[in-house]
Parts: sequence; structure tokens; C-alpha cells
Amino acid sequence: MQNNPSSPYDDVFNNLAKIVEEIVKNMPDNQHARIIGYTIITRNPSNGEPGIFRIGEPDDDTEIPYEVVESEDMIYITAIMPPEYKNAPLVDIQPDKVYIGIDNREITIVLDQPIDRLHSTYRIHRGVMDITLKKVQQH
Repeated sequence: MQNNPSSPYDDVFNNLAKIVEEIVKNMPDNQHARIIGYTIITRNPSNGEPGIFRIGEPDDDTEIPYEVVESEDMIYITAIMPPEYKNAPLVDIQPDKVYIGIDNREITIVLDQPIDRLHSTYRIHRGVMDITLKKVQQH
């Protein structure tokens, strides 16, 4: 978790992350329960600007953290964008893989099943990239 030196609430958010982790561990069928990621946005009383606290930052600055979740006919990829970047993110969706690149960070995600490029999309909102991939139906 990224600490904000002017925020008295850092301990609260750290404890909140632990509480959410414990809730998921104790859910029925917890082997299937997953938290893909979350962002807590607060108001900093000193200047009114929101402060962003992220859980699970990568150890390596060149990594792009991501999660993959599959349903019967879709694949969902959620990636965390760096807080500040110079160039627009590049996403290349191919039938068997997805490439994500931004500044000096990049990752290629190899897919287990072919996808339909025409019906696959991505969106970036508040530092989170959501990629929705439509699986090709196997006959």
C-alpha cells in the first residue's frame, strides 16, 4: 500500500485491506473466490485532491500487474496502469495473446483459447485497464 505522509488514515486503509482478505478467506467455496483488485479513493483534507492507495504493487518497476478471469464465453483481463505515464498505453489483441505496453513496461499474456478480435475491447478508467475478450466458440 502506498502511504501518503499527510494522511492520518493510512492505518485504517491497511487494516481495511486485511479485513477484506479475511472475509474472502472465510467465504464459502473460498477456493473460487478472488479479489481482482481494488482502489480506495479518499479526499485529502489539506488540498481536496483525491489520494489513491493501491494494494499489491509489483516488486519490479517494469512489470504490469494483472489478473485474468474466465467465464464460459469470455476472458477478462484487469491490469493496473502506472500512476504517471508519458505515452498512451498500447494494447494489441491477437487471437492467441494480448500485448500491453506502456512506457518501459510491457507484458504479453498468452491465452489458452482463441478469441474473436472483432468482439474484444479494452478500456482504461482511473488507472485500471479492463480488457474483455470474446472466446471463439469451439464446435
